[in-house]
Amino acid sequence: MIKLKNKTALVTGGSRGIGKAIALELAAQGADVAILYHGNEAAAMETCGQLEQMAVKAKAYRCDVASFEAAKDTVKEILGCFGKIDILVNNAGITKDGLLLSMSEASFDQVINANLKGAFNMIRHIYSPMMKQRSGRIINITSVAGIMGNAGQANYASAKAGMIGLTKTVARELAGRNVTCNAVAPGFIESDMTAKLPDKVKEGALASIPLKRMGQPAEIAKAVAFLASEDASYITGAVIQIDGGLCM
Repeated sequence: MIKLKNKTALVTGGSRGIGKAIALELAAQGADVAILYHGNEAAAMETCGQLEQMAVKAKAYRCDVASFEAAKDTVKEILGCFGKIDILVNNAGITKDGLLLSMSEASFDQVINANLKGAFNMIRHIYSPMMKQRSGRIINITSVAGIMGNAGQANYASAKAGMIGLTKTVARELAGRNVTCNAVAPGFIESDMTAKLPDKVKEGALASIPLKRMGQPAEIAKAVAFLASEDASYITGAVIQIDGGLCM
């Protein structure tokens, strides 16, 4: 069923993995899609081509979301091209894992800037347009690491926990303007990020998941598409865990 016809979505980190799955699902629901990428232009162009094959308007923009000014300029450019932004999905993020004892200040700052400050920057620049149009959907991709913590990920877990606080605050601020803000917290999902994990880590993770499998990017994308639709019009400030029962 086409539920997002005549809507425009902006997906950060939309060229690969979970972000790509989200962009494709939103397009399948009829939305025009702008994707943001940081480094891999070839992957972004490939995803853009797939989106265009779904008979929607699609364009890719290079943007370092950690930069306040770059985020501002990119949002302005997208508004000029698409006319509006109805849906913002903050998916861009990085990891730089290591035990706190040996974690460098740079590794901490880089992850906080990309994951948490990046989400703030995007919301900050879309805030006024969504207020003025009196409608909008903001969906932040956080992680179960931000709920339960994870050894070796002090930077990542801190950023993702911060995104949950950001989500709830934005939900309260914009509720009166018919703009919702929710978060999706994936667990272990098959992606480039989890593919890099050692086999022993993967085996340990699977043993701790009640459903005994990793999730698929499409399963995250379906939840995002639901939150972006009118079916979720009475949901705001929520954190939806998609983790096979890992964090309960």
